[in-house]
Amino acid sequence: MTVTSTPPAHAAAKRRRPVSDWWNNLPRVQQWAVLIPLVVIIYLLPVLNPPILTTQPGYDFATAMFEVSRYALVAIGLNVVVGQAGLLDLGYVGFFAIGAYVMALFTSPDSSLSKLPFLVVLPIAMVVTMIFGVILGTPTLRLRGDYLAIVTLGFGEIVRLLADNVTPLRGNRGFQSVGHPPGTNADGSPLFSNTNGTPWYWLCVTLIILVLLLVGNLERSRVGRAWVAIRDDEDAAEIMGVPTFKFKIWAFVGGAAIGGLSGALYAGQLGFVNNQKFDVVTSMLFLAAVILGGAGNKVGVLLGAVVVAYIPLRFQAIAEYKYLIFGLALIILMIFRPQGLLGARQRLLTYGRQAYRRLLGKGEQVSSDGSLATENPGEKV
Repeated sequence: MTVTSTPPAHAAAKRRRPVSDWWNNLPRVQQWAVLIPLVVIIYLLPVLNPPILTTQPGYDFATAMFEVSRYALVAIGLNVVVGQAGLLDLGYVGFFAIGAYVMALFTSPDSSLSKLPFLVVLPIAMVVTMIFGVILGTPTLRLRGDYLAIVTLGFGEIVRLLADNVTPLRGNRGFQSVGHPPGTNADGSPLFSNTNGTPWYWLCVTLIILVLLLVGNLERSRVGRAWVAIRDDEDAAEIMGVPTFKFKIWAFVGGAAIGGLSGALYAGQLGFVNNQKFDVVTSMLFLAAVILGGAGNKVGVLLGAVVVAYIPLRFQAIAEYKYLIFGLALIILMIFRPQGLLGARQRLLTYGRQAYRRLLGKGEQVSSDGSLATENPGEKV
């Protein structure tokens, strides 16, 4: 006779279903019904300026929200490289810098190149950074681990030093009056200015949504499955017939494009670009956002970006200690929760949600757990 017993502790755990389980078991339509009001609230944040969230009077709240959204866009791009494909990139700030300089070269009056509209230069910045991604990735992506990290770190520094020493890039003098999107207020002043962060925030959030939709579809496609296979075990993926080098190049190029896009937005909002904005420390903050939130999880890296960008702006008194605080947070996180605040989820199937529900009666699993592990290891049959 077979008897199945569920210990009281496990029964209580079942009753206390985590929010993640509840969310993953919702049908897609119900998820969108929750997401749409949430997105509306996110759009309205600079207008509402909630007292509990405001960064004023120390820092303009609308501009702070743009900074957070800019970090979020960077984190999504770096997550493609680090979280999805498992490539440790320490020089991602180089792509960010290239996007900013492309915007400055084609829109600033300090540049000798022909001037183009801001919205035309955005895709140009993405294409240029993609080309640099191919140039960097082709000789270096045959390396792995620490060796790849060292090469990418060198790439970020090379970009900064070129900006300092190549005369047309103007070094510390930089480029002033960088272009911005079209539009004017009722009084004739520009709608997009460096003193008004609200329209910049709306533009950046819109781009984040579009990029998330694109990256989400890639995750559930053959490309995403290849990235996850490479991340988990590159040798095994290659033996099984995955063209690993090609898909690593794709990840590098895709991440570079998003980095260039965020750099171009940054240049437009600030209105000034020079070589002092793209150092190694900035690259480490980008990486910290991904690691803190959870590499491989889109929502996780967004959360990490909010932590890295918003906390120093909200609490000005601790801003000068942010590197110490984030360093300690990373150490503690690696000890107690190495997968980050929100771990990566297994999304290897195009219809993975339905497959997991049929097999397990629940949504996707965190990648640090076995994807087909039982919910209660203590159950005995």
